[in-house]
Amino acid sequence: MTNRFRFAIPMLAALAVASTPALAERQTGQERLDKLLEGRVAGEPTNCVPHRPSARLYIIDKTAVVYDTGSTIYVNYTQDPEALDDDDYLVVRDPSPSLCRTTQITTRDRTGNFFSGAVFLTDFIPYKRVKDEG
Repeated sequence: MTNRFRFAIPMLAALAVASTPALAERQTGQERLDKLLEGRVAGEPTNCVPHRPSARLYIIDKTAVVYDTGSTIYVNYTQDPEALDDDDYLVVRDPSPSLCRTTQITTRDRTGNFFSGAVFLTDFIPYKRVKDEG
């Protein structure tokens, strides 16, 4: 074996190990949601949340749909959370000023932009930051 290949093989092996995330580093959807909700307390579930143009609506894999307004994070566990895939994006088909249990939402695959499912919402649980009393 020439000197050039003798050094290339260990480098390729090291690169393969470095580019594969360790299983311990991968978080489940529930772990990601728990981290997002740290320092927040749940409020009373509600059927609808007011639409805010600056709010962010997204999926946490196999866990929930999240509607983040900044001050409040609304979590909707949906009727089938296991079907939620964070490789999909949400398409809201309702022009109303609120996001409600009856809002029609579908999902589309990010890579091929093809239909990948329908989302059936349940109640939204609001989470607000705990205020320091001091």
